[in-house]
Amino acid sequence: MDAFRRGLAETDYVEDRNVAIEYRWGRYDRLPDLAADLVRRKVTVIVAPGTATALAAKAATAAIPIVFVVGEDPVKLGLVASLARPGANVTGINFFTFEVIAKRLGLLHELVPTARRVAALANPGNATVTLSMLNALETAARALGLQIQSYNAGTSQEIDAAFTALVRERADALFSLPDSFLESRRAQLAALALRHALPAAYGARTYVEAGGLMSYGASITDSHRQAGVYTGRILKGAKPADLPVMQSTKFELVINLKTAKALGLTIPAGVLSIADEVIQ
Repeated sequence: MDAFRRGLAETDYVEDRNVAIEYRWGRYDRLPDLAADLVRRKVTVIVAPGTATALAAKAATAAIPIVFVVGEDPVKLGLVASLARPGANVTGINFFTFEVIAKRLGLLHELVPTARRVAALANPGNATVTLSMLNALETAARALGLQIQSYNAGTSQEIDAAFTALVRERADALFSLPDSFLESRRAQLAALALRHALPAAYGARTYVEAGGLMSYGASITDSHRQAGVYTGRILKGAKPADLPVMQSTKFELVINLKTAKALGLTIPAGVLSIADEVIQ
C-alpha cells in the first residue's frame, strides 16, 4: 500500500486529502461479494491486486475502470484484449510469475547444490494459478535433476501441517509458490524454515525481510507503485482502454546473510555478486 500511495502521489493524489480509498480484503471465496459491494458503492476506480481479485472485479462490472496487478498473462486470463490495446474498462500491471520460476529454482540449487528433494508450498484456494505454477516448477526441476513434492498451505494450520509432513519426508529445501495468502504468512514461513533448517526460496523481498533466506522475482513494490500511477491517471480522466498494460522491467535478487549463517550455508561469490540487496 505504501508503494501504491507513492504512485498516486506522483499524479498529485494523496489519501484523505483529495482522494478516499475503500479497503476490502478476504478469502478467495469472498472476492465476488467484495467486488459487488464496491460496485454498489459506485467507486470511481477498482484496484485489483492478484489474479483472483482481478477476475472477480472484471466479473462484477463492465463500467467502472479496473487497474489490476497480476503475475500471469492478462490476455490469457481474459482480462484484456491485448497488452497494447486493453479495450473495455480494464488495464494494469503484469509483473511476471511463471517466467522467473525456473530462475528462482536455479538460484536455490546454486545455494544448496546437494539438495535433491524440494518441497513446494502451494495455496489450494488459488487452484488454477497454483496448478500452472506447479507445472512450471516441475518442468524446471526436471532440467536440474530435482524432485518436487507439493504441500497444501491455504491456512496457518495447513502451513504447520505441511512443515510437519515435509520434515518427516526429509525435504532438502523449500520453494514457496507466489500467493498473497502465503506472503501474508511470511513471518510464519521464515520462522518454520529456520527452525527446521530448510533453505527456502521465495518470490518477493518481503519474505527475506521477515527472515527468509532468498527471493528472486519482479519488484512487487514497483508494480504497485505503477498501479498507483495508472489509478491517478484514470482519476484525471484517462480511459483504461487507452492505457497499455505495463510489464515489469525491474527484477531483484535479495539474500539474507544472517539466515544463511544460521542455516550453515556459504553463499557462493557468484550469487552474491549479482544480488541486488544483501541483508546482514
